[in-house]
Parts: sequence; C-alpha cells; structure tokens
Amino acid sequence: MVVGLIGGASMLNSMYMRGENRNMENKHGEVLVIRGTDWVYVPRHGWQGSVPPHRINHKANIAALESEGVSQLVGVCSVGSLRREIKPGQLVVPDDYISLCEIPTYFERDAVHITPTLDEDVRKIMLERADKLDLEIVSGGTYFQTTGPRLETRAEIGLLSDYAEVVGMTMASEATLACELGLRYAALCTVDNYAHGITDEQLDYGGVMEKASMGQDGLHELLDQVVEGLKCF
Repeated sequence: MVVGLIGGASMLNSMYMRGENRNMENKHGEVLVIRGTDWVYVPRHGWQGSVPPHRINHKANIAALESEGVSQLVGVCSVGSLRREIKPGQLVVPDDYISLCEIPTYFERDAVHITPTLDEDVRKIMLERADKLDLEIVSGGTYFQTTGPRLETRAEIGLLSDYAEVVGMTMASEATLACELGLRYAALCTVDNYAHGITDEQLDYGGVMEKASMGQDGLHELLDQVVEGLKCF
C-alpha cells in the first residue's frame, strides 16, 4: 500500500522532501513527485514553495498521485483559525468543508455529480495516532476555502466565522478532485495564525509564514505514524 501526501510550507523541512524526486507530466501539467518506500509526496507549491495558492495546478497534482498507485491521501494544510479557542500551533482534522467559487473538476463535459466528503477512516487513523503521541488536536470542524493569494478582510472573516472553524486556500479543491478520482482523502491542518480580526493582532503574510514552522516536530512525527497506520489499513 502506497500512501499519498500533499503539503505546503509546514513540510519544507520534513523527511518527505528528501525522497527520490522527479518531474512528472500528465495531461493536466507537470508535477514534482517525491517518492519514498511506502509513500509518495507532492509539494503543492513546488520545490521552493514558489507557486502561489491561486496558481496551484490541483488537477495535475491529484492525478499524479493517483497514477503512482495512491488510494489514500493525506493533505497537510496551513490554516487560519476562525475561533479564539482554536489556537496557533494546534492541529485540526476537519470533517467538512465549504468552497463556493472556482471549484475544479475533472468532468469538464460530463454531468457527473459527486458528493464530496472527507474520508472518515483516514480521519480516524490521524486522530488515533495523535492520541497515542499525546498531541493536542481538534477533531472535527469546517474548513472554508478562499481563493487567495491575498488574506481575507475583517468583514470577510466575520462572515466566514459564522459557518466554519478554519480558513485556507487549498484543501477543498484537493478534496473534491480526490473524490472525483475515488481517492480517500482527509486533511491534517496546522493552525498558523488567527484569521484577520479574530484578535487585535495585526496580521501580515510574513508573520503567517514565520509561524508556519510552529509545532513542526510534532506534525512530522504524527505524519510518520499516520503513514504507518494507513499502509496497513
């Protein structure tokens, strides 16, 4: 069993960047694929993290993972918290998401209506392994995807906070495409900051990126455990 992983800034210093890497071409575009013994990793922002959220080729990324034999996929996603009680440095395993604009699909011409979900079995493995490692983790909640690349306004966050617990720019697109290809996808979200206006702290992108490294040791240890659990699933 080969486990798929896809991640961003919080994965730049992980062991998953040190596998055998190659550029892979499919009909949707070119993808950097990094392979280990029992896992395949795609850095969604490219090798140096230079691809901004609105330019990510989600269709190429997910198709590449499927072609590598992946059936279970973990998305590692950086998010902003929409709740004061969900603090920077925590991990969240959402159980639903909202994405209302620019929804990607592989079915450009066919009327195929999937029911998008986050896989409950993959979520369960994440939560069980986090518990064994005694990591503080939030189970459940809704992820709201915005398009980026800018951060959200205070007014937008005020609206989103009525409907979701965390906000990000990538996960919903990945989850939808994974469902279209029959892949079992769930997300492990790292809370890097409070979203704009949740606290009085001034928010800027540089600060968000600096905080993206918070709790990386625990995150990477958990990912190792999740891969171990999923490959035997």
